[in-house]
Amino acid sequence: MKGGIVGVLCSALLLAVEAACAPNSDAITKVPGFKPNKWVARTWEGNNYACKCHPGDYCWPKQNHWDNLNRTVGGNLRVNLPPGAPCYNTFQGPLGTVNTYDAAKCAAVTAGFPNEQFQIELPTAGLWTYFTNDTCRPTADPTGSCTLGYYPVLYITAKTVAHIQAGINFARNNNLRLVIRNTGHDFLGRSVGWGSLVINTHSFKSISTTNKWNGPGYNGPAITVGAGVQAFEALARLNSLSPPRIMVTGECATVGVAGGLVQGGGHGPLTNFYGFLADTAVQFKVITADGKIQTANANTNSDLFWALKGGGPAAFAVITEATYKTFADTPSAGINLDINPATNSDPALYWEAVRKFHSYSTHFVDNGLYVYYEIGPVPNTLHVHPIVGVNKTLAQLQAVVQPLFDDLDALGVGYTTSSETYGTFYDLYNAMFEIEMAGNSALTGGWTIGRQDVINNHTAIIDAFQTVMNAGSFIVGHMWSAGHGLPQSEWAKSAINPRFRNVVDKLITIVPVSGDAPLAAKAEAQNRLTNVVDGSLRAAAPNGASYINEADPFQPDWQNAFWGTNYQRLLQIRRKYDPEGVFYAVSTPGTERWEQIETGTRLCVKL
Repeated sequence: MKGGIVGVLCSALLLAVEAACAPNSDAITKVPGFKPNKWVARTWEGNNYACKCHPGDYCWPKQNHWDNLNRTVGGNLRVNLPPGAPCYNTFQGPLGTVNTYDAAKCAAVTAGFPNEQFQIELPTAGLWTYFTNDTCRPTADPTGSCTLGYYPVLYITAKTVAHIQAGINFARNNNLRLVIRNTGHDFLGRSVGWGSLVINTHSFKSISTTNKWNGPGYNGPAITVGAGVQAFEALARLNSLSPPRIMVTGECATVGVAGGLVQGGGHGPLTNFYGFLADTAVQFKVITADGKIQTANANTNSDLFWALKGGGPAAFAVITEATYKTFADTPSAGINLDINPATNSDPALYWEAVRKFHSYSTHFVDNGLYVYYEIGPVPNTLHVHPIVGVNKTLAQLQAVVQPLFDDLDALGVGYTTSSETYGTFYDLYNAMFEIEMAGNSALTGGWTIGRQDVINNHTAIIDAFQTVMNAGSFIVGHMWSAGHGLPQSEWAKSAINPRFRNVVDKLITIVPVSGDAPLAAKAEAQNRLTNVVDGSLRAAAPNGASYINEADPFQPDWQNAFWGTNYQRLLQIRRKYDPEGVFYAVSTPGTERWEQIETGTRLCVKL
């Protein structure tokens, strides 16, 4: 999909859209608070907007401009086709209609669609498809309709930093919607965008390690990774050292470690000990919205450095390289626990078991444990895979967990359990964390539960869990404490919401809904997520917060939920480094005036 038909069609399709580009709206040359002078006037639901330039607008770049960009990026500019296009006779895109059916490629994409790494290697795929509008999924019926939906229009497969600079400059100068993508590992639709230009950074795979990093704010072992490096690649390199080392990553091995993860914070199995991935960052190489290459660390562009550490993805700069602290790897142990209808058929007893399990959240994190669990989607199912004891023997881990098993036995709840010990945490990580799937369509929300919430309001928390399940959602939980091992003197050195330091459980909520569902069904699902599912959790856990990478971006007071008292400082930094509104990701600092109007398509500023 990266070459061949897509590359051949680029020039012809752009010529086709240029011929169709009669102005369909009035031009706006000035919008208060923004520098670009190419805007499109639109009216939607009684409100006036100034929109970025999209295909068909008077300001969409001419063919010679695209040709010049393509030469500048070494021929790596391509017209985008959705992953499922080879399964259809034709693709009807905004730049033209083309024949796309290819039986062999259709078979490959059909087989690979649920596989995260398969989709990551595609240039513009979103691993979870709701925000693509699901208008071209793989199919066995080639006569069906395949349209672009909310996938990007064009993309640059960046091979050099200069390619990224060229893409940023082109988008800024033409006021195009710009999307930065590495893996597409995103729940909130930030790796796709209707009418947009994508810069794909996945080819930046450099990794280097040192025992003697000597820079501002840190002296010691470190790893430096390019923008395209994924967790499994970084961890494998660190494990190859003698002695082996580790770094903070998410529990999912396919996530990138130098982009949206760190800009959102980056929690994982080592958060109890070292905080978020953002807390371990010591330097970034970035390209800012003006197209300039910059270094950000504790001494140089220190405000930008702080903001990039948890202040929001795609908000301040494009990270091309990141350097993080590394830590000695240690023997570790893990335990799995399952309660399901096969082991327990009594719903009341099941929820009492969930209450007992969750009441140990403070006990677990205070003993340095990380716990990954799922409630649902099958009713009366608790799937705990795994409970992790880093730098613990199996006997030590079992001693911490045994009170829970004693309580479950006293209740008479049936369960299954298994356990294992490993020579390193890296071995445990590869063996015990389950592979995640791609290609599903759902709305994602979430909330966190504070220590005081568990102590003072635990009955209401479990009632809220039942509300979540009864509303057609399910829960993925992560028990950790980002303030457990990280000294308090380090907490304010990143833009992480201060309330996260007292969190003991971080929840993801999921509401399944098809991306191509009727608009009324989408609106109902969004309302259910915001006001019923997550609303019940917010009410039960008022000391919690919301994690920007795994949350409902349309929740009320998102500024406070995501960043708390840090928000105003982040807003000032955003205005300093991106005064022209080049970067955009939903519900990040400075996006209050931005909306995706006309059923989630055009990106616009409300006037």
